[in-house]
Amino acid sequence: MQIFKNKVILITGANRGIGRSLVEALLNNGVRKIYATCRDVNKMPAFNDDRIISLSLDITNDQQVAYTAAEAHDTQILINNAGTIHSGNILEGDLLGMDNDLQVNYFGTIKMMRAFAPILIRNKPSLMINIISIAAYSPLPSIAGYAASKAALFSATQSVRIELAKKDVSVYAVNPGAIDTDMNKGSDWNMADPHRTAIKILENVSDGKLDSIPDEMGQGMYTTWREEPAKLAKLFSDLYYSENTK
Repeated sequence: MQIFKNKVILITGANRGIGRSLVEALLNNGVRKIYATCRDVNKMPAFNDDRIISLSLDITNDQQVAYTAAEAHDTQILINNAGTIHSGNILEGDLLGMDNDLQVNYFGTIKMMRAFAPILIRNKPSLMINIISIAAYSPLPSIAGYAASKAALFSATQSVRIELAKKDVSVYAVNPGAIDTDMNKGSDWNMADPHRTAIKILENVSDGKLDSIPDEMGQGMYTTWREEPAKLAKLFSDLYYSENTK
């Protein structure tokens, strides 16, 4: 995966899950430097590699985003991975939880894209990679705010791709299914391994796949959504009612 060799990369939400796995996979692919960020830098794992610079970053905080952009001004690849998830449906769910999903998953990522677009343009050719979710395609009423925020982010990613198309910045959208991370603890989904998923993400980007789904569960959901939308709607309807009538 030569596209990552000797590059300077910034990853949000790098302390666990896919973010941590991406850091580890990139270290094995000859990167020059990784800015590994998360809300509390004290929770960052010890990667034991002098190519890692750990930074505290809350992507909803304007001042922290601006500070990070100033510190990481040599970034050539931005990987937006930080996110959050709250349970609740549209009609009765906690509006504060839904708002938090939007503030982090959508507006927070937009703040990062705005802050780093000039940096990526200056350091071109460069990449912006948004780790989104298969929920961007599919109705998930038990986590409706999360799904809505991911659908909004997927749309925004397509728009930014067009905005940067003639500025030598390639914009990638990655929509994984359920991954075996802390965020999905307690889920009944057949979850994918984060390390294998991270490697597949990097492979897809290396192959120039602007929109990709790196795991089998996500691919299956996407195929059903495209070919048999009524079947997918029934699946989620049955799942939703079984969960809420126990």
